[in-house]
Amino acid sequence: MTVWDRPEPPTRPVPLDRERIVAAAIALADEGGLAAVSLRKVAARLEAGPMRLYGYISTKEELFDLMVDEVQAEILPEEQPGDWREALRVLAHRTRQAALRHEWLADLLGGRPALGPNGLAVAESTLSALDGLADIDTVMRAVETVSAYFTGAIRREITNLRAERATGLSKHDWQRARGPHLTRVLATGRFPALTKAVYDGTDVDAEASFTTGLDWVLDAVAAKLTRPPA
Repeated sequence: MTVWDRPEPPTRPVPLDRERIVAAAIALADEGGLAAVSLRKVAARLEAGPMRLYGYISTKEELFDLMVDEVQAEILPEEQPGDWREALRVLAHRTRQAALRHEWLADLLGGRPALGPNGLAVAESTLSALDGLADIDTVMRAVETVSAYFTGAIRREITNLRAERATGLSKHDWQRARGPHLTRVLATGRFPALTKAVYDGTDVDAEASFTTGLDWVLDAVAAKLTRPPA
């Protein structure tokens, strides 16, 4: 039985329900990451005894499932996208925006399928936009391919943001600090392709890079979805 199937216990002196518990857990995670979340800490935030929470949630993993599903409500599009490409683009961008608001989400992306009501609604919205374009296996591979791209890109962006906070150095500060070393290494002539990338490549921000990569992946997916049957 999943956490969504299990009924909640009756309310007792300190009012509790899963909604309040999940909201407190998300607040803790937003402040200090997943390491800051435990049933004991959530109970303390709610001024309730830790054992009270076990009537609502059995494990920390269940709590994480509920937290992810709550954020899936922010990812769910406000209206059904007009076509498959827009549906996947909206899914990618809304997931990125949610992860920037809740950085801990990046640590939980790409795991087992989300089975909560909001996660299922996101999956239904996405798959319905691709319905009829190809056989179901091709459709599933298309969604998985796009999801793999934006999950990796989001994790990389969040990792860089965490590094900036940990070191106090922005991307450009870090580049300036490491510049002399890189200049010396490139001057050896051992890395011509890397030298060209460093000196001739265009520096773009994270959002522009994300959008460009997403468009390239969608172009590749389109070739599979529009290929005539053999």
